[in-house]
Amino acid sequence: MLGTAINAISIVVMGLIGYMAGRKLSRELKEYVMKVMGLVVFLIGIEMAVKTSNFPLITLSLLSGALVGRAVGIERRLETLGAGVEKRFQNSKFSEGFVTGTLLFCVGSMAVIGPIQEALTGDMSVLITKSVLDGIASAVLSSALGIGVVFSAISVFLYQSFFYLGAVAVKNYATAQLVNEITSLGGVLIAAIGLNLMKMADLRPADMLPSFIFVPIYLIVLSFLTGVI
Repeated sequence: MLGTAINAISIVVMGLIGYMAGRKLSRELKEYVMKVMGLVVFLIGIEMAVKTSNFPLITLSLLSGALVGRAVGIERRLETLGAGVEKRFQNSKFSEGFVTGTLLFCVGSMAVIGPIQEALTGDMSVLITKSVLDGIASAVLSSALGIGVVFSAISVFLYQSFFYLGAVAVKNYATAQLVNEITSLGGVLIAAIGLNLMKMADLRPADMLPSFIFVPIYLIVLSFLTGVI
């Protein structure tokens, strides 16, 4: 869980810096930095995506998952949840900072893909990138909402540890092909996040999260159809 630990530490360190520095960064600079980071995230996603050996499988899984996620309205529900929680705590500065930070850093596909990726392959690149993004966001948020943002690092550590430990539990049952395809699918979602950060698209990657369920299902179906185990 080293990647998750680094992620939590980045939130704490940058949050403290932002809290002490106050509102020093201009809005234009913040937006520019996030767009540059979006480019980095996009490139990392592309690198992960090309690891697949079966693009039709990834495409079918992505479309199936996106349709399910869209029908359920995962991203819309998360946005509604975030808005409701923030409204509930709007009179408490500490609570507002804590809740806002928790939602921002936990609600997103990188918070799920990153720890799973580290658990299955040992690759922390997604979590390192997330650490940079969260660090920047933590500095900006804490300058406006206070020290509560720093304590959201606890939520991030617990939330991402859950997915890490879950992936570790099933690691022995995951074939090399399954790991590669899950990595590739995760790359597609990471690339989508990058495009969103650059303001080039509105792809709602949270709606695509059910795609991960379809990868092993379609692999099993494929093995029966082709006779390959």
